Amino acid sequence: MSTTEQATELIPDTVARQIVLPEGHRDNDALFEAYRWLRENNPLGRAEIEGYDPIWLVSKHADIMEIERQPGIFTSAGGEDKGSVNPILANQAGDQFTKSINNGSLRILETLTYLDPPEHTAIKDIALDWFRPTNLAKWETVIRDLAKAAVGRLLETDGRVDFVKDFALHYPLHVIMSLFGVPEEDEPRMMALTQEFFGTADPDAAREDVEPLTPDAAAKQWVATIQDFYAYFERLLQDRRANPRDDLATIISVARDESGEYYPNEVAYGYFIAIATAGHDTTSSTLAGGMLELGRNPDLLRKAKADLALAPHIVNESLRWASPVKHFMRQATQDYTLRGRDIKKGDRFMLLYQSGNRDADAIPDPDRFDYTRRPNKHIAFGYGPHMCIGQHLAKLELRIMFEELLPHIESLELVDDTKMIQTNFVGGLKNMPVKIEFTG
Repeated sequence: MSTTEQATELIPDTVARQIVLPEGHRDNDALFEAYRWLRENNPLGRAEIEGYDPIWLVSKHADIMEIERQPGIFTSAGGEDKGSVNPILANQAGDQFTKSINNGSLRILETLTYLDPPEHTAIKDIALDWFRPTNLAKWETVIRDLAKAAVGRLLETDGRVDFVKDFALHYPLHVIMSLFGVPEEDEPRMMALTQEFFGTADPDAAREDVEPLTPDAAAKQWVATIQDFYAYFERLLQDRRANPRDDLATIISVARDESGEYYPNEVAYGYFIAIATAGHDTTSSTLAGGMLELGRNPDLLRKAKADLALAPHIVNESLRWASPVKHFMRQATQDYTLRGRDIKKGDRFMLLYQSGNRDADAIPDPDRFDYTRRPNKHIAFGYGPHMCIGQHLAKLELRIMFEELLPHIESLELVDDTKMIQTNFVGGLKNMPVKIEFTG
């Protein structure tokens, strides 16, 4: 490759740092402007930031889909060399720490994110049927009762609340813990661990047992939080094997491999952690982001209140708009040509789902919140084999909540500045101080 070609590929440092570094995600306006710059000027470019391995930033909807549909070429787990790559971006110090405590492997969790087919397929099949819409339908009454209770508590306030901290965070956590069969009194512990798990780079979510600001601090917090999850879920695992119930935890706990033996405990832990964290945090971020936009657009709020059949479309647009899963990493297992770039075996890619969901080539007028858009080609749940197993549950939770909440909301007004969680992985609004006028 010539020096000129390398220079053409390289993304300006200010743009690259805005997107790659967790602190760049505190400023949502600057972040989405950086995404826009990439799509218009260097949609598949290389970021070279001190302390990180060089990576390709994938900003276009079509390119993300092309990579996601080919797990044999773009691996999540490392291909034949399992555990050699991290499907979640970490700096070099963080990856080195993980290897140092995990026998040289970056596969710190036995969960779908760290797997490739066919292993990915086998593990996904453990709970795939449970997450199908036909099965989830029988849980709708349970979820609706939880939504009604959450709305009831909101209506007891004077309407001056932090919509994230006082409302949006709690409902999806309560749902997923109820479906697991986790006692309600344990939910505060699950809440704290979830915030630590996704907030590894956010000073407000730092653990007391991890020294802040060190290069490997995020990785150390990640590992410490995983170990705390393991300790909690070990009790749940053993209880469900001894006392099976009609719940998701039992299905995962009693799953057996081809030889008829229980899967290793770590497989169950990985499932529990993925569902407890992603199944909670992504849904709360989507709910908050959607309600904020409805509050900013009174006509949209009024139309939604008048026709609750719009709720599924509000869910889809809120998912596109918030895109709480910001990235996953992939690595090329062979040479490849993508968008005219010569990709080499071993090259790594940061798939920018938030950017893909604002790509005008796939989604017309993408910077406008519009739940009437049809079709809505968002990729908030990913695409291909790694498409989120819990997507139907998340949509069900959100639809039910919008159906229960919207009839009671006359207006929602932001009364102070919002803050974003400092993370380049999974997250959204950290706070959302609002004044709600209730109907009636």
